[in-house]
Amino acid sequence: MRVKRFRAWRPATEFVEEVASVPYDVVDRQQATELAANKPNSFLHVVRAEIDLPDVKDPYAEIVYEKAKANLNRLINEGVLIREKEGTLYLYSQRMGDHIQYGIVASCHFEDYEEGKIKIHEKTRRVKEEDRIRYVDSQNANTGPVFLAYRDSDLINEQVEATKQSLPLYHFTADDGVEHTVWKFKDAEPIEAAFSEIPATYVADGHHRSASAAKVGSMRRAANPNHTGDEPYNYFLAVLFPESELKILPYNRVVLSLPGSIDDFRTQLSETFAIEANGLDEPRHAGEICMYLEGHWNTLTPRNIPQAVDPVASLDVSILQNGVLAPILGIDDPRESSNIDFIGGIKGTGELKKWVDEGRAAVAFSLYPTSMDQLFAVADAGMLMPPKSTWFEPKLRSGLLVNTLN
Repeated sequence: MRVKRFRAWRPATEFVEEVASVPYDVVDRQQATELAANKPNSFLHVVRAEIDLPDVKDPYAEIVYEKAKANLNRLINEGVLIREKEGTLYLYSQRMGDHIQYGIVASCHFEDYEEGKIKIHEKTRRVKEEDRIRYVDSQNANTGPVFLAYRDSDLINEQVEATKQSLPLYHFTADDGVEHTVWKFKDAEPIEAAFSEIPATYVADGHHRSASAAKVGSMRRAANPNHTGDEPYNYFLAVLFPESELKILPYNRVVLSLPGSIDDFRTQLSETFAIEANGLDEPRHAGEICMYLEGHWNTLTPRNIPQAVDPVASLDVSILQNGVLAPILGIDDPRESSNIDFIGGIKGTGELKKWVDEGRAAVAFSLYPTSMDQLFAVADAGMLMPPKSTWFEPKLRSGLLVNTLN
C-alpha cells in the first residue's frame, strides 16, 4: 500500500469546532441547514453547498458546485483554513461513550484502488459517484476522507502509542457528544514504510468518495502526457483504522408498503422462516432477524441456512434480501426501489418502531451487525454485499484536514 504524507489545509485552532462537520451523506438538506445555522464557517457550507442556495432545488445543479468551490475558497482566503508548510501524517481519535478508535490520516494512491489493493465490498450508485467526481474535480480537493480499514500491525501500533503521548493539535467534543482529537506524527517515515508492507486495505465507509477520487485521478493521468505517478492528483484523502478498533452497527430496513394483505405476507413468510412472537427488538446472534409488524416484535429464523462457503449469501442482510425483500415484497434492487428505506443502527430500534407506528412504513427489520471478518471475507473474494450492509460509528468529521490536488 502506498500511504503518503500530505500538506493539509486545516482549521486555525480557534475555528476548529465550528468548521468540523458531519459527513455530507449522513444528513439531508434540511438537517444540514439546521446544523449549519449561525455557523458561517461550518464545513457543511462546502460539502452541502445547496444549503446556501434556497431557491435551487436540484442538488446536482452546476451552481451548487460553483458555490461549494466559492465557500471553500472563502475559508482559505479569510484564514479560517491554514496550510501546513510541509507534508505531514496525522493521528485522529474518536471517542463515543466507551468506544475509542485511532486512525491515521494520510493520502493514498488512486492506482492502488484501481489495482484492487484498496478493496471494496459495495457497489456505488452512478448519480452519487458522478456528484462526488464533480465535487472533487471542481474544488481540486478531497474535502471528505475515505474510511479505510487494515489488518492490525505491531509496527504501526508502536508509532500510534508513542504519538498518543504527545500534545494534540486539536481536542474538542462535538454537539453529538463524540470526542475528537488530532495529533501530528513527528516522523512520517516509519508509518509509510509499515504500510508499504501491508498488502491491502478495505473501504469501510466512503465507497462513492473512493470511486470518485480514483476517477478524477484517472482523468488527470489521461490528460497529462508527462504523467509520472507522483503528482498530487494521484493521491486522495483517507483515514486508516486497524480492524480491531472498529465498531460496526446494524443497517436496518423499513418497507413502506406490502404488496398484499398482512395475512398473505405472514403466510408466505412462514414458509421460509420460523416466526417467534417473543417481543425482542434486536437479534441475539447472527442468523436471527427481528421484525416489527402490527405493533409487535417477532424473531425470524430461516428454515434453511445458506452455506457458509458463500460469504455473501450467508450474511444476514442477504438472508433478508433473498428470503423476504425480493421474493415476497418485490424489492429486487434495493438501490432503485422506492418502497424501502434504510435506518442506521445509531438511531436504535425505537426509530424502526416509530416509522411503523406512525404509518410511514408497513414493516421494519432489525438486523444483527455484519462483522469485520465478514467484510474482509467478502472483499477478499472479490464479491459485493447487498447495499447498506454496514454502518460504522462514530463518523469521521469533514473539514478537519483537507487534501488539495496540487
